Amino acid sequence: MSRPLTPLALTVLRMLCDGPMHPYEMQQRIRDHAYDQAVKITHGSLYHSVERLASCGLIEPLETSREGRRPERTVYAVTTAGRDAAQFRLAELLSRPTEEFPLFGTGLAFINLLPESEVARHLRSRAVALEAALAGHQTAHDSLLKQGIERYKLIDQEWLIARLRCELDFVRGLGDDLESGRLTWKDNETRAFCHPRPRPRPQLNDDKGAS
Repeated sequence: MSRPLTPLALTVLRMLCDGPMHPYEMQQRIRDHAYDQAVKITHGSLYHSVERLASCGLIEPLETSREGRRPERTVYAVTTAGRDAAQFRLAELLSRPTEEFPLFGTGLAFINLLPESEVARHLRSRAVALEAALAGHQTAHDSLLKQGIERYKLIDQEWLIARLRCELDFVRGLGDDLESGRLTWKDNETRAFCHPRPRPRPQLNDDKGAS
């Protein structure tokens, strides 16, 4: 597989590392383990990913069966190459930060297209939504821990909760700065035009001994 494994492909390989299964069973287990909260999964995309992994030799079909009038179901198993690829990709995801472009960041980049008061109002609405999401995820996480679910199975939820807390603090602080007047762009008469964004200057080596 020349391209890096997609999150969905990694999910399929992770499922098959537990044992052979057919795609429908994978889909059920993904829901049961709440992996669909960490990876975007649709019915069609899952089957497409399975077919691609099989064509690349990372998984292999073991048997095909049919029950009554139901469609045929093919059971797949992970290959040695597939297990190695999954472990390598996981190591990459954990060790190397990747550049992402969240939509909220896009909105912040163009924030001065709206009046400060309107931005503050939208941020307050976002804060309310973040508070609700944070409370829901925290309640679910605490409930699973009380049920005896091992912590390592909930690490992605811990990261999500920490990320929501961080964003909520930032949004609240930004809203406060706008409402207090500590942050403003109202004196800029060309507010509606795009302004050059300052870029960090490259650090030059101060080598006085160089000729």
